[in-house]
This record gives sequence, C-alpha cells and structure tokens, in this order.
Amino acid sequence: MIILLTIIHVIVCLFLIIVVLLQSGKAADLAGAFGGMGSQTAFGPRGAATVLSKATTVAAGLFMVTSLSLSILASRNSGSVSTVLDKPVQTLPTPKDPNAGKPSVTLSPEGGGKGVTVPLPEGAPGKKGDAKGGEKK
Repeated sequence: MIILLTIIHVIVCLFLIIVVLLQSGKAADLAGAFGGMGSQTAFGPRGAATVLSKATTVAAGLFMVTSLSLSILASRNSGSVSTVLDKPVQTLPTPKDPNAGKPSVTLSPEGGGKGVTVPLPEGAPGKKGDAKGGEKK
C-alpha cells in the first residue's frame, strides 16, 4: 500500500511541476512589465480559469492528500521502532586506577578541599636519600 501511494505521489509531484512551469504569469504581457495591471486588485486582474490552472488546483489537492496519507501510514508502521530516548541509560564501569602500586604524591589546595594524586615519573626517588632516580651520593 505504501509503495503504491509513493508511486502515485511521485507522479503527482512531477505532473504538478510540469503544469506550474507551463503556465504564464499573471502579468506576462508588455503592459505588466511597465506596471499596467488593468485593475487595482492585489495580484492583478483575475482572468478566466484555464485548463492549466484547473489542473494545478487538482494536482495540488492530490499532492496534499498523498502527503498526508504517506505520513499517517509511516507513523502507524513505526510503532515497533524505538527511539534513543526509550533505551535505558548504560553506565560505564569505573576504570581501574592505572597508577595503583606506583609511587605518587597527593597535592592538596591551601584553603582545604579535595586533593589531587599525581603519579611520580619512572625512576623518581621513592624516599629522601634514596640513590635511585639520578640522585648522586
């Protein structure tokens, strides 16, 4: 049903484009170019409805009907599809401390508060007076 309606919709769209492009404008004559409209209406004089204008009206109506029908059918068929908002939030596991067991220094702010643990680089002296890490005796 949706495929058939989509095919009809595309045909109506193409027909509507062709019919609109075939029509001449309301003021397409020489007088319209210089501002002579023949009547003081907002969009110029309204002539008799031609076959092209009637075809445009019918095609526009069919376009609206097929558009609404396709949107209704698409919303009815999407009942089984879930959105991102429907899925539960997954929490990530807390990562292991990569510096566990390595020498580190805790720096705390002067005014108090939570301190920050900073790992020491490889080869840094562990204790004062330790000969490791380039400290010479």
